[in-house]
Amino acid sequence: MTGWQILAFLSGLAGLCAIIAATVSNEWRATSRASSVITATWVLQGLWNNCAGNAIGALHCRPHLTIFSIEGYIQACRGLMIAAICLGLFGSVLALVGMKCTKIGGSDQNKARIACFAGVDFILCGICSLSACSLYAHRITTEFFDPMFMSQKYELGAALFIGWAGGILCILGGSVFCFSVADSFSRSHSQANYIYRGAASHSHISAYTRGQTKPVKEGHAADNSSSSRVQHFDKNAYNQQAYNSGSAT
Repeated sequence: MTGWQILAFLSGLAGLCAIIAATVSNEWRATSRASSVITATWVLQGLWNNCAGNAIGALHCRPHLTIFSIEGYIQACRGLMIAAICLGLFGSVLALVGMKCTKIGGSDQNKARIACFAGVDFILCGICSLSACSLYAHRITTEFFDPMFMSQKYELGAALFIGWAGGILCILGGSVFCFSVADSFSRSHSQANYIYRGAASHSHISAYTRGQTKPVKEGHAADNSSSSRVQHFDKNAYNQQAYNSGSAT
């Protein structure tokens, strides 16, 4: 899982960078060239600025004047993107602590729990980014295909696609971190079963060894008693032979 965690961290970090780039970008929507009368100029709008450019390359931007005059969906997208950035930063820090290749975080089970929390943060970060971009895109497409909408129509900007890609990368990285905790606990459970089986087999072998040593000791005792009987018989035979020779003389 170490290699997978490194890939997950890189995926989450790349997604976080993409979300930050999408948040500060001014290309959340751009004027439609088909409905624009003057095709040499275009208007770009983002969460923070309104920009106007022309074919020469000049680009002029001005921020939104007041927060109270901004439409509600723009404020909602701002909040979601800021929440996504915060969650991504927390997830990156927790991922560095919970990865197996780092030396901080304590035991493997503690590191697995921290990695799981990092995965949850990355997943929430991706969900917030996807929600914000989808909400903004829904508003653009609704106005574009509405025949009764007479104001300037806009198309999807590049920042929306960057935000979608960043959200998907964060969700993928977070999913891998969440699965790593299940792998860690399954490994610890298998190691516990291996230790239990090893202890059981060791006790069985020791009991079998004790059972085998007792007959061997009994066999040695029997051999010692038989040898003592032979020695005693030889001694009696020698005494009888000496007595017979003395009486003959």
